[in-house]
Amino acid sequence: MTAEILLRPYRADDLEPALALWRRAWDAAMPEIDFAARQKWWRERWTRELVPNHSIVIAERDGRIIGFVAIDPATGWLDQIVVDPALWNSGVAERLLAEAKQIAPSGIQLDVNQSNLRAIRFYERMGFERSGSAANPISGAPTYLYGWKPKR
Repeated sequence: MTAEILLRPYRADDLEPALALWRRAWDAAMPEIDFAARQKWWRERWTRELVPNHSIVIAERDGRIIGFVAIDPATGWLDQIVVDPALWNSGVAERLLAEAKQIAPSGIQLDVNQSNLRAIRFYERMGFERSGSAANPISGAPTYLYGWKPKR
């Protein structure tokens, strides 16, 4: 029997395991990008931008972080949803996204790299609709914009 997944708010001592998980997940999702080179930038962005301005919910099992979601409750912008690659297709991402929908009940917006077909399929399966395209401001990679609104 597998241990229960606990969702809880981010704590300061989650920094290192959350950063390590982010790197593992993105390395697995998009191996063509050098995320090791982005580690310093990501740490600074996490501590200066995401932690102060976003609701970050941690998914853990047996005391180990297995995923997280970072969403701006004021705007509904979903910045990150990350799950340990060993647990992809296990329901963790769905639980984190459901939590994000509780934090931003009037709607969520996000962008996703156009080459990240796995993420695109996930968001579309979860009721998100494509609303446009853009380019990632860091890499210049083409992205799709997606949105979710609650059914009325």
